[in-house]
Amino acid sequence: MGQTDSPDAAVLPDSLLLDAGDMQAELLPAHGAALSLLRWRGTDLVVPARAGMLPNSSFCGAFLMLPWANRLDGGRLSFAGVEYHLPINRPEDGTAIHGLARDRAWAVAARSPERAVLRQVLDEPALPFRYEAELTVAVAPAEFSLSLAVTNRADTPFPYGAGWHPFFPRPAGTHLRLRAGTVFGRDARTLPVAPRPTEAPARGIDGDEAAYLGLDTHFAEWDGAAAIRWPGGPALDLAASGAWARNLQVFAPAGAAVLCVEPVSHVPDAPNRPEFARHGAMTLLGPGESLAARLVLSVREAG
Repeated sequence: MGQTDSPDAAVLPDSLLLDAGDMQAELLPAHGAALSLLRWRGTDLVVPARAGMLPNSSFCGAFLMLPWANRLDGGRLSFAGVEYHLPINRPEDGTAIHGLARDRAWAVAARSPERAVLRQVLDEPALPFRYEAELTVAVAPAEFSLSLAVTNRADTPFPYGAGWHPFFPRPAGTHLRLRAGTVFGRDARTLPVAPRPTEAPARGIDGDEAAYLGLDTHFAEWDGAAAIRWPGGPALDLAASGAWARNLQVFAPAGAAVLCVEPVSHVPDAPNRPEFARHGAMTLLGPGESLAARLVLSVREAG
């Protein structure tokens, strides 16, 4: 685990720093409300952003996925007999990935030393979504939390989804534990296929790199909890609730020392794969209705 002498060493221009003593978090409102720093007692809990790096385009920090999570095949979103086309931002596999919110600024609505409220309104003629999102981020001496509420501001119902994509450090020997009822296969473009029950005894993942390295895999019927144990470092517990309590994406690329444990509200490409709806469809919001999700990260010295 990496340590930094100064808690402000990675602070970037236009950033918003929350400080609870032992815990610091840095947000970038102009860059999708991304998290560029999360540090506890001098130890980085996410890979920190450095000069020239942004969480939205580099393997660092964390970012929100909204109004959908992960991939949409061909940028298509099929709803009520209409096929909508969203911008393809991953041309190598022909998908629209990770939503729209990370590419747009958020306004700071309120802040204190340990808490910030950010808002984003999306109302663009070329897009089918009309929403208002509110993100509340808070730090405590041994805790980081974020609460998201997304409200449909259109006059008609529409499906919505959300997720959070962190890049945790992955030194050799990093242990991950999570439990879920279903694990998906993936095709050549990392789209979900062939869901199957998870196997005993882990019923998910319970081990070091041999158990998860190389995954870019979706889990459904997740119990909303995960734990990361770093060798020689602290232990981190994740607890998701609301729309994030049932689905999880795990990304652990062999070519980068990162581990992404991503709570999400639906299966990737869910609008185009109705056969997977029982494992996690997007949430249909009527006018004025909201999707709510919350995540709490708790950290302690490993013992």
